Amino acid sequence: MILNIPLAWLQLAKQKVRFFVALAGIAFVGVLMFMQIGFQDALYASATQVHKNLKGDLFLISAQYKSLTSNQSFSRTRLYQTLGFSDIESFAPLYVQFAKLKNPINGRKYPIYVLGFDPVKPVFKLPELQEKFELLQIPDQVFFDRASRPEFGPIAEYYQQNKPMSLEIFSYLGLVGYKIKICGLFSLGPSFGVDGNLIVSSSTFMRIFQERDANKIDIGLIHLKPGANPKKVLANLSAKLPKDVVVMTREEFINFEKDYWTLRTPIGFVFNLMVFMGFVVGVIVVYQILYSNISTHFVEFATLKAMGFRNKYLLAVVFQQALILAALGYIPAFVISLGLYDLAKNATKLPITMDIEKALIVLISATLMCLTSGFLSTNKLRKVDPADIF
Repeated sequence: MILNIPLAWLQLAKQKVRFFVALAGIAFVGVLMFMQIGFQDALYASATQVHKNLKGDLFLISAQYKSLTSNQSFSRTRLYQTLGFSDIESFAPLYVQFAKLKNPINGRKYPIYVLGFDPVKPVFKLPELQEKFELLQIPDQVFFDRASRPEFGPIAEYYQQNKPMSLEIFSYLGLVGYKIKICGLFSLGPSFGVDGNLIVSSSTFMRIFQERDANKIDIGLIHLKPGANPKKVLANLSAKLPKDVVVMTREEFINFEKDYWTLRTPIGFVFNLMVFMGFVVGVIVVYQILYSNISTHFVEFATLKAMGFRNKYLLAVVFQQALILAALGYIPAFVISLGLYDLAKNATKLPITMDIEKALIVLISATLMCLTSGFLSTNKLRKVDPADIF
């Protein structure tokens, strides 16, 4: 068995041009898988950024809730009803809605996501804003997401340089703009459904969206008393509150959002399909490489069989070649993907990052891909008969 690895390597390396072309093909498939998984992970991470940064033990949403970017409000009365339960300490309402922010340079309007709450009871865990939430108590002052896409203009840069700028925001039903002033910056980032974010007080929110009913909120943040069991409280609330609202833990709230993008939108289906297609293409590419290599060395394999080597030995050589291709093709794919991740992150502002989980997923996928191709390509080798060759 010691000779198996050198034989597998020597057969692959005998024709150097073909060998490097094979590695390039595998690396290309690896890059495709890295990018598809990277964008898919960025979809879920960006879509749940708000969820992860909200303060609260439980979350109350409308039974009609689909996703954060689809407005499904419910009566504020439901939040007050939760105070009738002994383990509930307090609550905080959150308003969310799209508006159009006017670029201060070119005057164009772009959709921006507005999140409103009572600044006396901050609902966000953003460290850079913890000492500044009281600034929102001043009418018309807002926090701007510095990680927003560039179409909104150099708002963050102007603020940091203390340059004067006039900002107007429009509700989708309003024809007259509402003037606002930036009083702080935070980093939340865009998503596939949101280009940028503003954090405002609930009173400023109602001035921007004059058509909104203050009694209709989008998310209720529930805080439990120390020592309360979240699961028991959740079960109690779910059983006794009217069925027009749903209570969730943070994890359930995040998973609900992920499921929406995965199962109920075309983009989730497309990403899953592309990952599968990348795997299939990889299997075909590696199969062609290994089958061609077997055909080229068919006489040598037949000679080994005539010398007494069993099919198990010959098949082991092919599987070792598959593993060599997977390992050597993975390395350039990983390196290239690191650069492409940085490029995509800078271009889209999405949280596209490399981590151990992605690296392992692609490595395991590449290994399975090559082993599957090795298995398929050995059909001809199993049937080789030395008598037919000689």
